[in-house]
Amino acid sequence: MLNSRKKYKALVIGASSGGWAALRKVLGALPRHFPLAIMVAVHRHPHSDDYLETSLDHECAIRVKQADEKEVIKGGTVYFAPPNYHLLVEDSHTFSLSVAEAVHYARPSIDVLFESAAYVYGDRLMGLILTGANRDGAEGLKKIKAAGGLALVQDPTTAERDTMPRAAITAANPDHILPCDEIGGFLKDLADNPRGLTGKDG
Repeated sequence: MLNSRKKYKALVIGASSGGWAALRKVLGALPRHFPLAIMVAVHRHPHSDDYLETSLDHECAIRVKQADEKEVIKGGTVYFAPPNYHLLVEDSHTFSLSVAEAVHYARPSIDVLFESAAYVYGDRLMGLILTGANRDGAEGLKKIKAAGGLALVQDPTTAERDTMPRAAITAANPDHILPCDEIGGFLKDLADNPRGLTGKDG
């Protein structure tokens, strides 16, 4: 059960096949001033442009953008890993971008983002695995759970591709398994509880 006294600082999300539709539902439910920083790794073509981030920024109340090298991480913003770059969280609460070898055939890798964020945020981090066709993110979510963070997974029966959420459930024993349509509301409800979430140190 969620500890209402714990103040979460960040949310990391991983998605692959079918991920854009799922992300539109999740992010579209969040208010403009959602207090956490949200970091997303989604598998896509390495030569993609920023059209989808731009579209989401127009569609959603919360700000959506691609993450930049050395950018300071702030609440109320959704940061996407750029195509063909791993996105990592640094101790200074800034981003670094890496062209290191692909993980699970993917760059950006969900595991890379989740593991770096778990190291920095510890038990103040939430991780969410959405639809996808491989196992990327399962070990990263397990590390978030081991660090005391909150592990969330899309109900595989509501996923366009259920391999990724099922792998995450097996590996991480998540705290909550939620239908895609309910995830945004779940996060918004936490934000509406002033003791539940904060984007500030505390």
